[in-house]
Order: sequence, then C-alpha cells, then structure tokens
Amino acid sequence: MEPVRVHEGRAVPLDRSDVDTDQIIPSDWLKRVERTGFGKGLFSEWRDQRDFVLNDERFAGATVLVAGPNFGTGSSREHAVWALMDYGFVAVVSPRFGDIFRNNATKNGLVPVQVSAQAAARLRDAVAADPGLVVTIDVERRLLSAPAAGIEEPFPLDDATQERFLEGLDDIGITLRSAAAIDSYEAARPAWMPTTSLR
Repeated sequence: MEPVRVHEGRAVPLDRSDVDTDQIIPSDWLKRVERTGFGKGLFSEWRDQRDFVLNDERFAGATVLVAGPNFGTGSSREHAVWALMDYGFVAVVSPRFGDIFRNNATKNGLVPVQVSAQAAARLRDAVAADPGLVVTIDVERRLLSAPAAGIEEPFPLDDATQERFLEGLDDIGITLRSAAAIDSYEAARPAWMPTTSLR
C-alpha cells in the first residue's frame, strides 16, 4: 500500500446518492481472480449511458470522486474499492459511507473523506462548473480544501487509520512491524505446543 499524506488532484462530481457496491462494480466482474483490471468495470452499467459523468472528457484523469450521501452501501465486496483505485481514484468524498466500504477503503489505501452534506454539494457544484479545480486531501491535517472555490472542511479520521495512510500500511504491513517480537516468541516457545510450521 502506498502512503497518502497530501493528495492534490482534479475531481469528478458524481451527483447520485445511495450508490451501492453493485453499482460501483457490477457482479459480472466478480469472476476475476486477480486484483487488477477492475477499473474497466467501474460503474460499467452507468458508463453505457453517453451522458454519464465518467464519459465526459473534461474529467479525464481526475483522482478524487465527489459523491452524494450513502456511498458504498450494500455488499462487502472489496472489488468496489479495487475498481475505484484501479481507475485512478485516490479519495472519495461523501457525506456518509457504508461502514464496510469505508473499512475496506482504509485497509486498501483509498481515502474516505466524510464531510457535511453542504460541503459535499458545494464541492460537486464547484467541480461541475470548473473541471480544472484542484482539490486537496490533506491526511496529515485531516482537511479537505479547494482554495479556488473557497472550500475548506475537516474530515474525521481516527489516529490508527491516519497512521495507516501516512505510513502506507495494510494489515500485513502492520503485522510485520511486530516481526521481531513474533520471531522472539517463536524461538522461545516450548516444542510441545502446536505449530503450523512445515519443518
């Protein structure tokens, strides 16, 4: 997982609420066994509509998705986070996230930026009016800003999750920080205790 400290990028205004994980990545895509390539399936049913925002070339290359409330509800599939990241998004801004989606996002390196409904709506409107607007996600300060639009809004991030992003730690990385203690324990563990070792 790559560290995320301060991210600056352009945004996509997704003016839809209650976007569930099946809409983010339809179930047809869940047959894949690898973790890559899901970006092609991101919102694939909506992308068949010509006027869908991801089909608008003005937003090509954007790295922040600004959505309506209740983003990422529904099933627990990690594929939804993988699809967003594979497409190129580093952060999603919403007034509210599905709990499981939020947890999957933080464990995979996608920043869930939860702000007030008013701030999210202002940002969506500002981005729609100016696709070149630069949005800053400051994980260190827990602050969303778009200075050109006069937007600055704090967002919640507990200390442990913030550390994950700042240090680029997934669950394995967090476990490996205790590698010396684990090795020490294993070296002193009585031989009669059960083991999973293949020795």
